[in-house]
Amino acid sequence: MSSIDTTWNDANMANAAARRTPPLPRTGIAAVVAAACAVGLTACDPLSITMLSVGAGTGINHQLGGIVYKTFTEPEAKVRKATLAALKRMAIKVDAVAKIDSGEAIKARAADRNIDIELESLTPNTTRMRAVARKEGGILVDSATAIEIIGQTERLLGVNLARNDY
Repeated sequence: MSSIDTTWNDANMANAAARRTPPLPRTGIAAVVAAACAVGLTACDPLSITMLSVGAGTGINHQLGGIVYKTFTEPEAKVRKATLAALKRMAIKVDAVAKIDSGEAIKARAADRNIDIELESLTPNTTRMRAVARKEGGILVDSATAIEIIGQTERLLGVNLARNDY
């Protein structure tokens, strides 16, 4: 019986060895798939780095720049009146209104923010508005407040346009 047991063990060992070694076609397919993935992923890396740097640059520009501009097709006097009404509506205290070389400057204050607004007459019927809200200390800006001031001014000009029926 010992020779039967040996034969049986030899056959089992041959089958076990065959099971441990994968067939060649599967290995070839796996190598092709791995190579394709590697090539595909290397193309994504420059794209992801570019997207990351663009996003970071936008955030820095938004935070450090924080100056908001809007051009209105309205005379400077009308934009000034709407801007002052917008500041009043937002309960922002106006400290000063002064003539400057390019038009008018409005200085205002809300909580811990100093707000500077410049109105520049580009043509008799076109006015450019520049707004910046800086936190005390002058380094950090609050562009959301500047955007809202311009938005409120725009709304008030729109209401006036509807009433004047141009």
